[in-house]
Amino acid sequence: MSQIKNIAFDLGGVVLALSFEQAVKRFEEIGLADARQRLDAFEQKGIFGDLESGRISAEDFRRELSLLVGRELSMDDCYQAWHGYVDHVPKRNLEAILSLRAKGYKVCLLSNTNPFMMQWADNDFDGEGHPIGYFFDAMYLSYECQTMKPRREIFEMMLKGQQAQPEETLFVDDGPRNVEAAKALGMQTLCPQNNEDWIEPLEAMLRISSSDMG
Repeated sequence: MSQIKNIAFDLGGVVLALSFEQAVKRFEEIGLADARQRLDAFEQKGIFGDLESGRISAEDFRRELSLLVGRELSMDDCYQAWHGYVDHVPKRNLEAILSLRAKGYKVCLLSNTNPFMMQWADNDFDGEGHPIGYFFDAMYLSYECQTMKPRREIFEMMLKGQQAQPEETLFVDDGPRNVEAAKALGMQTLCPQNNEDWIEPLEAMLRISSSDMG
């Protein structure tokens, strides 16, 4: 096992706790009757996937969703619905991420996400006035990269941006397909369940990685 130098975190389900049920409810409330069929916990499809892969803008999404629900929606309607995915942001996770950076690891975010989610995350992400960027060295966001996990391209963008080798990279994601894609590229991986405490398993992997090199 190579020594881990670069750690890439997924956002929803890892850094923050997701609520798929709350998201479904919020989209239903604004008129999307079949929200449960249209939404996904790991990789969005349809106009939701088009937004997260950067194929359409936030305004395009608002217009398309308005057509689906049969009434004119506001940008705030869309924001509030997407924000339903956020259950809470565990402080322990943010403290662990800052601690990893303080120890010299390169730490980045690699997320399938969209402008509405980042509108919230770029403001008061931790409840103490810090934006999400405060916690990471870099962020690789699907709608900005114009490709989504589990596609190979977004992982390659992250590795290039971090100037990291796959075997020196630990990828933490609650999506099994995303983890398999990272493994196929030679990365070390950790796949916790949504909001499972990943800190101890991650620290154990880092200890093994360090001792192997020692």
